[in-house]
Amino acid sequence: MITEQGRILELLLSGRFICQVSDEDAWRFLKTSGNTDKIETQLNVLNRTLASAAEGEVFYAAYQTLAEPERKVLGSQFQEISTNLLPLVEWLLLVQQAGGSDVPVTQGSALRLNELQSSIEDTPAFAEQLEKISRYRLFGSTSTHLEGQLKQVFKRLTDLGYLLKPNQDKQIYLGTGKIEYLYEVIRFIDETEALSLAEQAEQSVQQGNLL
Repeated sequence: MITEQGRILELLLSGRFICQVSDEDAWRFLKTSGNTDKIETQLNVLNRTLASAAEGEVFYAAYQTLAEPERKVLGSQFQEISTNLLPLVEWLLLVQQAGGSDVPVTQGSALRLNELQSSIEDTPAFAEQLEKISRYRLFGSTSTHLEGQLKQVFKRLTDLGYLLKPNQDKQIYLGTGKIEYLYEVIRFIDETEALSLAEQAEQSVQQGNLL
């Protein structure tokens, strides 16, 4: 039977982001300094290190040193993230606006699918924006109905680890620590590449008459 330490090591090596929402037991294990040292030692053997985001509230595995093979993997991962950033940011903005909140979606945010659907249905501009977002390759919706589009977007975000559905019988989703990591990636790209992804997404939303 695999130990808790072994289970967490497998999660990290598989690319999972561990936070209090996604796996509270693993998160508490990693918040203990002695356990962190043990995981770090094992990761180092595989040229990995234990990295964190959101001021130490989200854990994931990163490469310890970079040679050509690691650079190729990172380059591919970064390209994939960059391609998906705009649809993700547009979705975050839509949820915030449709929910009438000044607070962005973060780790632990509860998103009630039925409430969000009602709000989007009541505002044609929101519905248009959802349809556009759902058509991105990241989400790949082929539905012509708002409900189908919304469910596909939430399914993909759950599959990708940005959302968690604690109770399969209820349409309530929680934001995970991977969203916090996403914000850090956005800030990094904006600062280093001057892309201003948040501004691009807001302009896209404005073109849909959402603001």
